[in-house]
Amino acid sequence: MELKNDRLLKALMGQPVDMTPVWMMRQAGRYLPEYRQTRKQAGDFMALCQNPELACEVTLQPLRRYAFDAAILFSDILTIPDAMGLGLYFAEGEGPKFRKVIRSVADVEALPAVQVQDSLSYVTDAVSLIVRELNASVPLIGFSGSPWTLATYMIEGGGSKDFRRSKQFLYDHPEAMHLLLTRLAQAVTDYLNAQIKAGVQAVQIFDTWGGILSTPAYHEFSLHYMQQIVAGLQRQQGGDTVPVILFTKNGGQWLDSLASTGCDALGLDWTVDIGSARQQVGTKVALQGNMDPAILYASPVAIEAEVKRILSSFGSGSGHVFNLGHGITPEVDPDHVSVFVDAVHEFSAQYHR
Repeated sequence: MELKNDRLLKALMGQPVDMTPVWMMRQAGRYLPEYRQTRKQAGDFMALCQNPELACEVTLQPLRRYAFDAAILFSDILTIPDAMGLGLYFAEGEGPKFRKVIRSVADVEALPAVQVQDSLSYVTDAVSLIVRELNASVPLIGFSGSPWTLATYMIEGGGSKDFRRSKQFLYDHPEAMHLLLTRLAQAVTDYLNAQIKAGVQAVQIFDTWGGILSTPAYHEFSLHYMQQIVAGLQRQQGGDTVPVILFTKNGGQWLDSLASTGCDALGLDWTVDIGSARQQVGTKVALQGNMDPAILYASPVAIEAEVKRILSSFGSGSGHVFNLGHGITPEVDPDHVSVFVDAVHEFSAQYHR
């Protein structure tokens, strides 16, 4: 498909661009009043995710306000555990919860295989609809959670401060944990391939909780399975390459290992110096990030100064996709997002001459 704006895809592949592309994790979300209105219309978060028309609407909302270089599919990383029968729901003010949890080897063995075309067709239907509505204006990014991150929610029953149950399960029942992660890796591979087939032009794997692990545990229980997924993806669609971005939050100490997975780009959180990361990985992968989301609460002058600093740290040439170091938070002033996006475009052109 010939895109009117293919800046993102070019940057992910390390090809020359006229300016640094920018998108934002959670760009379709609660900081926008129009999103809150659509969610109210849907009834609740899961109803919004499972309605392709409304999921399409909230995916497109930020693009009507801002000059983002990509759309990202509106969905949730926990759709796969939900499709495995764990009963995902969202408690008001508490985040995601599961009605059933994994606490034993038997619980893992009892999990059904995910039939993406049946239980997750609402996601692929949304992708097809969004691609049609985007009308080749910008690329659509698809995504999934990493197997380790999904496993933590399945074992904890929701979010956690210390991940005690997940780590206990990992160390007491490593074989069962590997079985769980193997099943999740297969489901994620099938899920992302279904999104690619439906029309997404890039994919990101969110390893939100990989950074809580020790280095040996990270390589064995998180990175290994992301590498399996990357190897199993259909990277060519209609003659075009579909780039793959890996994002491990708090994973800055493992950049070399991440860059060797076969992915095309690494997402960086804000604790990493992007200039040092570029020196470390060279041209092996593109880099995405990595402004602290909290800077969006600061003044427009402060936001522009930080954008300039990050662009300067990365330096000249392609291979940089500007993003936050994690998702935007709900209380940010939408006008500050305009300042951020416009600053990236305005101040990055000089690095691409």
